[in-house]
Amino acid sequence: MRQGRRSQQVLGVSVQTALEEPADDPEIQRDALLSGTTALRSQASRVDGATLRHSCLSCDADENPEEILLSIWAQTLADLAPTLAQLPADQPLALLLDVDTALPEHQWRRVWRQAWRESGIRQPATPVEGRGLAALDHWLDQRIGDRALLLVLAVQFAPQQPDGTAEVAVGLLFGNRLTQATLSPIAFLHRPEQAREPTSDDLLYATRQAIGWVPLESTSIDQVWRAGVDARGAGAIAGVMSEIPMSVNRPGLCNLDAMRGHPGCASPWLAVAAGTQAIRRGAGSQFIYSGGAAAAGL
Repeated sequence: MRQGRRSQQVLGVSVQTALEEPADDPEIQRDALLSGTTALRSQASRVDGATLRHSCLSCDADENPEEILLSIWAQTLADLAPTLAQLPADQPLALLLDVDTALPEHQWRRVWRQAWRESGIRQPATPVEGRGLAALDHWLDQRIGDRALLLVLAVQFAPQQPDGTAEVAVGLLFGNRLTQATLSPIAFLHRPEQAREPTSDDLLYATRQAIGWVPLESTSIDQVWRAGVDARGAGAIAGVMSEIPMSVNRPGLCNLDAMRGHPGCASPWLAVAAGTQAIRRGAGSQFIYSGGAAAAGL
């Protein structure tokens, strides 16, 4: 039970999603995300130029995709740099890159290396394997006593099939409660619990278990977010919400898919970032449902 109730400190957060008007100010980005601003619209795809309904981080069709991606990662690292600057230069970082793009891997990795090199971040970063919340679940099991911080950078950019998708970039810095005492946490991310199958019964069990890991009374949950959820998953969530009273202070789900489009591999991280931003603004406990990359169940 003690192992199941492990959690991570959320120490830093960066979010970039499409807006109706471009905005470089993180406060504007945050307010647009929390206010439910819709960014989905019909526009040309980066991949083949076809007109599809989706959201983009930059709408300049003539701009080089590598340059756009470089600026996206540069902004993410710039958002996190002030937090990392408060830590010693020898503070180790474990780096989880969660990327979904039509760009060839050698191409986006070259862009990533340039962004990191130019960021001015002093701490050494060691890559870790994994994707999505399964990687965080593994971290809680295997590396809870590490001095290293877990730096997650997730991006969906120019996806292969863009219809109905969102271009999203998220950065999250996590710390172990046993070893990190320099920075004050913004929030705590408790252990995720994945539904074994995409059914209402399995999701009900997983929801109850996730609440039990905290532990928390479901009626004290202030807000519920969903990201990367298909129609079947949405139906299962509706069934669970009728069984478990949540969102009593702000009724209803905050549907990130409807606002921005499907965030792909960034789905869980976008939901975590949105919940963290809400807490930063004074909200209470947050709960998330996320799908995304190859997840059998939410």
